[in-house]
Amino acid sequence: MALHEREFFHERPETKPATFTCPKCRHRDEYQVRWIRRTKKERLPPGADERDRAIFGKLRDYLIRVDDTILCRRCQRKFEIPSHQSLVFI
Repeated sequence: MALHEREFFHERPETKPATFTCPKCRHRDEYQVRWIRRTKKERLPPGADERDRAIFGKLRDYLIRVDDTILCRRCQRKFEIPSHQSLVFI
């Protein structure tokens, strides 16, 4: 049976600063955005088959953005973070 992708990685939460502009009030500010850092494990987990070995060899470390919306500090309205940066390979 094939392993789930999460079994190949260590997960660790982290926050990174990013500058966004509110589309309603045009206030530009720096916000803390939450990410999950997935780092590849050193060894293949037990119970892996040939397909899992092939997948494991191609994997890389990456970040997944957790926050989709941010609360504007000036007008207190939620706005969406642009989705072109939801996954970042390291």
